[in-house]
Amino acid sequence: MKKDNPVFAQATFFKQLQARDSILIGDQMLYGADLPAVPVGTTLELPSLEGAVSPEINILGEWRLDTLQGSGKAPLQDVRASLTLTSFDEGEYLLPPFSVVRHLPDGSTDTLHFEGKDILVCTMPVDTATFKIKPIKEQMNYPVTFAEIAPWLGGAVALAGLVAGLVILVKRLKRKKAELAHVDPPHIIALRKLDAYRGDKFWAPAKQKLFYSGVTDALREYIAARYAVGAMEMTTAELMDSLKDVEMQQDLKQELQELLERADYVKFAKYVASEQENASVLPFSVKFVTSTYEEQIKEESNVL
Repeated sequence: MKKDNPVFAQATFFKQLQARDSILIGDQMLYGADLPAVPVGTTLELPSLEGAVSPEINILGEWRLDTLQGSGKAPLQDVRASLTLTSFDEGEYLLPPFSVVRHLPDGSTDTLHFEGKDILVCTMPVDTATFKIKPIKEQMNYPVTFAEIAPWLGGAVALAGLVAGLVILVKRLKRKKAELAHVDPPHIIALRKLDAYRGDKFWAPAKQKLFYSGVTDALREYIAARYAVGAMEMTTAELMDSLKDVEMQQDLKQELQELLERADYVKFAKYVASEQENASVLPFSVKFVTSTYEEQIKEESNVL
């Protein structure tokens, strides 16, 4: 028979990932607890803190479990459970308490309850000890001589002639190109841009911002041309809201939202995506473009 034995008032730990003595806006931090003497084969139920954490605190990813080195003796081991958090709002926040259910190999269960933590998120401080406000000095004026402005006048005349010549040349080139111009359809342009990001050379943490920016910009440009929305100027939430009435497979919308949100974390929250996440980016992007273009062909065929 299973028996639940609750254990109360365990301590949590808090660790920031940057080498600083304070927590600044945008810093990433680990929040979690150490689970001592966990028998090998134990199953752990970790709670979802979505909705329990203050809206100003962002949760990056899922729970991570690590076995602490040099601790615990078989068949027992000490385990560390942690979440990666960040915040972009200055203030003092309370990280919520949580409970972990352990299903032991002998069929019994126990519950570990962990207390919350207070954190203070700061902006970059100003050194008030050395900072002094100084009066604004008036600008000094000197008389301008003809010798000083003569080179500028000559350069302006030459530049005007050069600009006039370039304008005439550009107009002629545009006139010729207009006769021979062929604009590729949006899906061809998008697929060509996506092809430039094939391979795993962009998966390194230092290159992930470039990778996700390039791929999502190609998708946003295609969406803007395909559905006539201002995708390039919209936030992720605004873009998904503009597509809510568009006829599109629901799984495509869901995966598109997940990709755009992950790109936002990589670009603005210093999130490092996993290889599995990186490997899924291009296949889904190509699938999204080709699938929506096929729907466009069907719509045009029905009209005809």
